[in-house]
Amino acid sequence: MRKGGAVRAVAAAVGGVLLVLGATGCGGAEKKDSASARAQGDRKAPEADLKRVPGVGDRLWKRVPGESRQVLVVSGEGRNSADSHAALYTKQGSTWTRERAWATHNGRKGWTTDHHEGDLRSPVGVFTLSDAGGVLAQPKARLPYTESAAFQAPRYWKKSYWHDFDLVIAIDYNRVKGTPPNDQTRPQGQSKGGGIWLHMDHGSGTSACVSQSKADMEYLLRTLDPKWHPVVVMGDAADLKV
Repeated sequence: MRKGGAVRAVAAAVGGVLLVLGATGCGGAEKKDSASARAQGDRKAPEADLKRVPGVGDRLWKRVPGESRQVLVVSGEGRNSADSHAALYTKQGSTWTRERAWATHNGRKGWTTDHHEGDLRSPVGVFTLSDAGGVLAQPKARLPYTESAAFQAPRYWKKSYWHDFDLVIAIDYNRVKGTPPNDQTRPQGQSKGGGIWLHMDHGSGTSACVSQSKADMEYLLRTLDPKWHPVVVMGDAADLKV
């Protein structure tokens, strides 16, 4: 392990793997539509001098902490769609700049403002991004990173899903910040779901997470800085604009 932030180690055991992956919010789907393929030509040049992050209405924008200077926007193509796009914005002075944009997948059945365990929808909202981890050694991550084989996807899953959790960033929905992403604590109760992450893409919708290519995950891990208080604003495009 290399230090690019606070690096933690978690013991890897087969029993721990099954416990962690059994409760995580992400899994497979049937439809094949590679996010990496859709992302070809999708990384646009920086867009500067924005007074506000576009596509986000007052309802969610007022929930973005005032100290946040990094905002990741994940905008779904439809309420019931597993296809979405992400864009990272940074704030310098009073203006926002779009640094990069790419294709993503979200929950298999789309989005919800009232997420529950097993509904196969990603939660709409504003969530902090505090902790990262995965099977792989961290790629100069700035967020605290836990490297552990306990993130490994079960081998009884489809082979295309085996590397989903090689790199992950916890979305702070129903979890305790400052703990590894695979910590099982659910402050709002198990029924509200949890284990919702940014992670690597397998080419289709997830159980609730947001997935993207390995290159995009590495970019996020190198770029998201706890000193800038990063958050993700996520939902289907219509809900985001309210």
